[in-house]
Amino acid sequence: QVQLAESGGGLGQAGASLRLSCVLSGRAFTYALGWFRQAPGKEREFVAAISWSGSRTRYADSVKGRFTISRDNAKNTVYLQMDTLKPEDTAVYFCAAGRSGSTLYVPGHLQNEYYYWGQGTQVTVSS
Repeated sequence: QVQLAESGGGLGQAGASLRLSCVLSGRAFTYALGWFRQAPGKEREFVAAISWSGSRTRYADSVKGRFTISRDNAKNTVYLQMDTLKPEDTAVYFCAAGRSGSTLYVPGHLQNEYYYWGQGTQVTVSS
């Protein structure tokens, strides 16, 4: 079993930056990882994903060029650097663990590609 715990959410103004962190605990960590978000009244949507090696990433079009996903396997942590924030980025952000055992595999936007989920952290961006 794998547990994921997000942190780093909060309140920011449009144009500002925030960095989210997600720490993994439990079993051995060769998981591909991703970030999703859910805004009020909307479905959960894919934000970004990264391979276990960190060499491959994938982004939603809505955040491409503004958000950066990265990981530090020595710290069992995945990050989401969010720059040039917009009010429409307001949401609860979740990290998730996908398939393990492959260094280059990057999961996609489908939630069923992920097996473990964190509880989420709120990000609110004011205009």
